[in-house]
Amino acid sequence: MNSPASTSSTVRHGMTVFALIWFGQLVSLTGSGLTEFALGVWVFQRTGSPVQFALTVLFVSLPRILLSPLAGTLVDRWDRRLAMLLSDLGSGLCTLAVALLLFANQLQIGHIYLLMAISSAFGTFQRPAYAAATTLLVPPHQYGRANGMMGLARSISSLVAPALAGFLVVTAGLPIVLLIDFATFLFAVLTLMAVRFPRPPQSAEATAAQGSLLREAISGWSYIARRPGLMGLLILYAAIWFLGVPTEVLLQPYVLSFASPDTLGLIVSVTGAGFLAGGLVMSAWGGPKRRIYGILGFELLVSTCSVLIGLSSSALLVGAAVFFYYVFIELSDGCSQALWQKQVAPDFQGRVFAIQQMITLSALPLGLLITAPLAEYVFNPMLDTQGVLAMSIGRIIGVGPGRGIGLMFIVAGVFNMLALVAGALYPRIWHVEDELPDAVGTQ
Repeated sequence: MNSPASTSSTVRHGMTVFALIWFGQLVSLTGSGLTEFALGVWVFQRTGSPVQFALTVLFVSLPRILLSPLAGTLVDRWDRRLAMLLSDLGSGLCTLAVALLLFANQLQIGHIYLLMAISSAFGTFQRPAYAAATTLLVPPHQYGRANGMMGLARSISSLVAPALAGFLVVTAGLPIVLLIDFATFLFAVLTLMAVRFPRPPQSAEATAAQGSLLREAISGWSYIARRPGLMGLLILYAAIWFLGVPTEVLLQPYVLSFASPDTLGLIVSVTGAGFLAGGLVMSAWGGPKRRIYGILGFELLVSTCSVLIGLSSSALLVGAAVFFYYVFIELSDGCSQALWQKQVAPDFQGRVFAIQQMITLSALPLGLLITAPLAEYVFNPMLDTQGVLAMSIGRIIGVGPGRGIGLMFIVAGVFNMLALVAGALYPRIWHVEDELPDAVGTQ
């Protein structure tokens, strides 16, 4: 039996290792952000085609959606540090390949699509391995803070990378951006090589599920399905992510319908500030003791912000609502990840977290197929000056350009509220932390 002193020393060591890895991933994420921004600019400048630009997003998203179950299974089979090393090395080599093709004056659009898809495939291992490794390094009562730090790293990179990439592309050129990104991958690899992760304890359920890759991947779904509270949460989050697509896809055309491009720039920058503020709060606070209260409560506030975004053509109101929208998303996600980390057995976490990744990433392309046509052909015409809703809802939220998109924000927010109410009324979700024994012991 460990003494209190030895347990405290182990906890401190684990937090030190986590902090070192966190810093390495922060540097790597920033480098990746530089490349994503700079390559997007390069593609658009060469083709002038929004479709070609959008395809870069597709080639990044699809591998992660399709390969997540396989990647999660391998994360559970391998040492989590090895999975993160593979992810960083693979992505770094793809960046180096783009740089070499550019130096040789051989870089084509097809090369970028192929290498971004390969890099994305390697990146599929990153998130489930990182989240599962956190469980091994951080005591359960610190999960909320650790997840807040992970969100903080993402928000810092999203704020810093675009501005820095724009400056470097103009002053130094794309090859230098790519080499800097490769250097950040090497830095992340060095931090991982400097540490060791403990192995997760083997559960009887994971032992029984051992077999082929397909069988173990399916066992991740089975693990969730046998726990109705977790399955209910997964379905609820799928609905939440899908209903959040209008904010991701339509915010820019919505703002441009009533404001200038420089105002749009300010509002877009506010999204990163919201993530940053949410990450800071979660890192310092750690979230409520009962995570389900944080998940449902903060998502209710997210829904309220969605309604406020659509209510008015005031740039000030929209900017404020967008800021708090992303603050509350970060807080809700931190609570959700902490709940799953505590309720899922450590040797199943790679598979389960990969399924979460697949569900959330699938919402974007599905939402893109539905949201944009709805806005252009249904909602905007209904709130035109002569539209069918001009004399009813139009009297409240206004008519004209962009008001149909505003109505979509309101409808998405209301449906999100209804989904949350349904989730709260489902006892297995509301009592998920009581009905399921902690898969990770308290420390």
